Amino acid sequence: MSDHALRLLREQPHLAELAAFPFNFDLARADHGEAIRLASGGPLEAVAGDDTGGTYFVCGDGSMLYADSEGSAGIIGNSVDEALEVLVGLPGWHDHLGLAPADGEEKIRAAVAETEEEIREYHGIDDERTELRAGLGLPERSPVELVGLLHAALLRTEPDFLLLNAEEGGAHALLDRHPRPPLWETVLARGRTDLTLLREGSAWDEMAGDRARRALALRAAQFDRREGDLPLLRHLLRHEAEASMTDELRLAAVLVGLHGHAEDLPLLYEVRETDFDTWCGLGGMPEPGADPAELRRWARDLDDSLFGTDPADEPLFTWTGLAHEQGLVELARAALIRRLDDIDFRAYCDARDSKAMERRHACQLSPLVHEFEQLGDTFQALRAQRLHVPLQTRAWDRVSALLRLARLEREEGRLGAAIRTLSSLRDTLAEPDGGAGSGDSSLGHWQRTNLGAYIVEEHYAVARTAATDTALADEVRAVTVAAGELLARLSGTARANVERHLAGTTDIRTDIHADTDADPGAGVSAEPTPPQPSAG
Repeated sequence: MSDHALRLLREQPHLAELAAFPFNFDLARADHGEAIRLASGGPLEAVAGDDTGGTYFVCGDGSMLYADSEGSAGIIGNSVDEALEVLVGLPGWHDHLGLAPADGEEKIRAAVAETEEEIREYHGIDDERTELRAGLGLPERSPVELVGLLHAALLRTEPDFLLLNAEEGGAHALLDRHPRPPLWETVLARGRTDLTLLREGSAWDEMAGDRARRALALRAAQFDRREGDLPLLRHLLRHEAEASMTDELRLAAVLVGLHGHAEDLPLLYEVRETDFDTWCGLGGMPEPGADPAELRRWARDLDDSLFGTDPADEPLFTWTGLAHEQGLVELARAALIRRLDDIDFRAYCDARDSKAMERRHACQLSPLVHEFEQLGDTFQALRAQRLHVPLQTRAWDRVSALLRLARLEREEGRLGAAIRTLSSLRDTLAEPDGGAGSGDSSLGHWQRTNLGAYIVEEHYAVARTAATDTALADEVRAVTVAAGELLARLSGTARANVERHLAGTTDIRTDIHADTDADPGAGVSAEPTPPQPSAG
């Protein structure tokens, strides 16, 4: 990618003046005014701006990104040189964001001519364009060619160049409104190709042994069902069982079961008996020897409730998970950020009705946190968790949500926030119903559970991580004391588990021994820890 023209502008003031006026590419306006970054974490350099508050950025691959002052952004050229070709050749390019080559030459030329005539009413552009093109060595292209370049560049914006507000994490809108293929179509493309190969009898073992390709082939078979697919479905089912219980294993069992062949019952039974997870996940399956109609009924009921034949009906997380497995990380990230932005906006609109917020958003926020963590994007996971915490009504759920929030804040290096979150968590432990007198008893035995152990461990983890921050010295001492007090309240088994987990950390071990010496046996109980949901 070339930035030859940018170097010339920086070296020759006369050319820079021409670029700034009348073509509104001003090297002196390179300050965007707010902190922004790419969702991918890629490099971004502001190089120029315009008189509307928009800014031009060069990305790591040389592409030029334009961000306006209204919260929209898009790639406008595959290189700085290409972007300048567009800016100089289409001085009213903002008015042409909706044009595409499919509109045809006549419509494109008419639209460009109309815009340029309006510009000429105020100042010249023709001689200036000729001079600037010659000075920068830019080729002379027709309006149709330039619109084609701009259109192709804009379509590259997402997912790799999704622009975020660096502080709040929300994504900029797309600069254009051209339609994009749905996420499922992009993710499923390889699966459809692989399903065709399987139907042709090619690469059965190679594909079946590749978890990502196998899953996509099964998804492709879900939406393109054919009678002759039974042998390949059996093959994929056997291999998917090696991954234990997955959505695709259940799908493979359903697709095989829908054919209703009694001879498949032993295979399905064998798959169900793979381990405890598969035994639970394929519950209700007919035993070998059952009537084929019973098998079809079982498969049809699961298909109706969990699958179906329209990819647009699948949850977002199906496609983001499969995109991640394929290595399409930025595609998954962009889709998840857009969904979180939508929830964030709706939550803002619903702020006067907390029950509406809970109904609409609570079921999606926890999976969003999980998916962002799977992508290694703690920043966005933290953003989702902040929305999730206020929606929790039970004391147990609030404490679990606050614990997860504190962990994410610690991992993001927001140690002061993590300490404050842990303080709120302790307040909830002390007064589960918040003084409302509702009699919430969900935290009645937290001292004997995994949740209690996780709470203590997170207190010590925050104290250890913040220990070198002199500005937080008092807060670190307070959270360390609180950790010791909470540790002393744990049952014997839970306390022993925490001590064993933290035994390798010198500073923590000292704190534990100090607490033990101060109050031998405090909070110790011989009762076993009852099974509880995880803190996450």
